[in-house]
Amino acid sequence: MLDHVFLSVSDLVRSVAFYEKALAPLGIAHVIDYDGRQGPPGHPDLKGFGANGRVFFWLRAGTVEGRAAHIGFVADGKKAVDAAFAAAIAAAATEIHRPGPQLHYDPRYYAAQVRDPDGYSLEFVHKEWQH
Repeated sequence: MLDHVFLSVSDLVRSVAFYEKALAPLGIAHVIDYDGRQGPPGHPDLKGFGANGRVFFWLRAGTVEGRAAHIGFVADGKKAVDAAFAAAIAAAATEIHRPGPQLHYDPRYYAAQVRDPDGYSLEFVHKEWQH
């Protein structure tokens, strides 16, 4: 089980604004900023996103390797997948695939996929059997 993910982005301000909009339909919010000077030498400044009292998705300024990461965000239902997809597209994401059943995985796997402004692949997913 994962506790957190750091994602390096080319423009921290742009990426924070993008993720604030794209993740809002999933109940995930920008909840904390971490000053890297509080950590060991060389620790980056971080922008933390989370839900339900947990911060698990962190942005940091750095070298972008957009095709190197795919991140799946849990949605509470098909409507949340649809809303997150629409919010991400409105916030300048590019479409990979529109919301719908992912029959190649399972008929109950409903998802949509976009690329963020740095080219990272994001998936908003509802797996009926996990809820």
